[in-house]
Amino acid sequence: MHANQGPESSTNLSESRRAALVVGSTGITGGNLAAHLASTGWIVYGMARKPQAAPGITPLAADLQDSAAVRAAIAGVDISHVFLCTWLRQPTEEENVRVNGAMMENLFGALAGKPIKHAALVTGTKHYLGPFEAYGQTAAETPFREDNPRLPGLNFYYTQEDILFAAAGRGGFGWSVHRPHTVIGYARGNAMNMGVTLAVYATICRETGQPFIFPGSHEQWNALTDVTDARILARQLEWAATTPAARNHAFNISNGDIFRWRWLWPQLAGYFGVEPQGPPTPPAPLEPRMTGAAALWRGIAQRHSLAEPNIDALVSWWHTDGDLGRKLECVNDMTQSWSLGFSAFQSTPASFFDLFARLKDERIIPA
Repeated sequence: MHANQGPESSTNLSESRRAALVVGSTGITGGNLAAHLASTGWIVYGMARKPQAAPGITPLAADLQDSAAVRAAIAGVDISHVFLCTWLRQPTEEENVRVNGAMMENLFGALAGKPIKHAALVTGTKHYLGPFEAYGQTAAETPFREDNPRLPGLNFYYTQEDILFAAAGRGGFGWSVHRPHTVIGYARGNAMNMGVTLAVYATICRETGQPFIFPGSHEQWNALTDVTDARILARQLEWAATTPAARNHAFNISNGDIFRWRWLWPQLAGYFGVEPQGPPTPPAPLEPRMTGAAALWRGIAQRHSLAEPNIDALVSWWHTDGDLGRKLECVNDMTQSWSLGFSAFQSTPASFFDLFARLKDERIIPA
């Protein structure tokens, strides 16, 4: 049976066939994961509020805030592995805890009785840095390691982990937690998408003859850091879900290289043919500078016959400002997964250039 066919009965779902439920299948993490699993022979169900058709992926429409809708979406669907790759941003961390915790409870409530072997949760480096409203105020020493103690105070990542651990205990399945840092990859309409945001920003700079000014802090410009290609995250998610030694572990995940933005920024500028500039004093974040960008982008899209004239469907100025505006070093230790056999590596410049090439191919940015 091929990955894009309908569900099999539990009696026919053999040990050699893996059926994945990817929750958040239209996002940067879930979309790349679903495509990767489908390409390697998995049966893949992609759940989202508005799932998109994709080769090898059976769409399931459900809002995780609606427990009845989640139950209806997966009724009669056999699932062996679950990958939770979505969250809903709320105005306060208290609301993040309440809303995102309830979404997870609804998911695992609907999965009760399913033959689940493994459930994976994607969180991120805010596990070490704290939530947005207290971001970077109390950080673990770098490089961040998975066994660092939790920070005091509310963090919806911690709530999600606790719900996952409890569900795994009840259901007798394995779990893994994955903590990427600044995911780079293709997705449209995603709220955490630095790669596409920088591509749009560089395009605007080129079209208007403006310099490509680094929008972050001097600390981020000069410090060592890392990022996570969505494709290497997908590979780690599959590896952890199918490797017995990885059962019941949390894993950092980055490309495997480290860099300084002062080294990478001129390379990104060179790709677009714009003049690179470091951070001014004071810094120049994108969100206040891009107040008129929507009209500019509509004109660019019209001139170049681009597929998306609405800039708000492409960029996340606020999130890129948050990542690049930090005033502390962010480096993630990868010893945990490397010591257990995960050996994938991804060049960071190639992460950006591969993404930019795809954006051109799909007429998101001008060729």
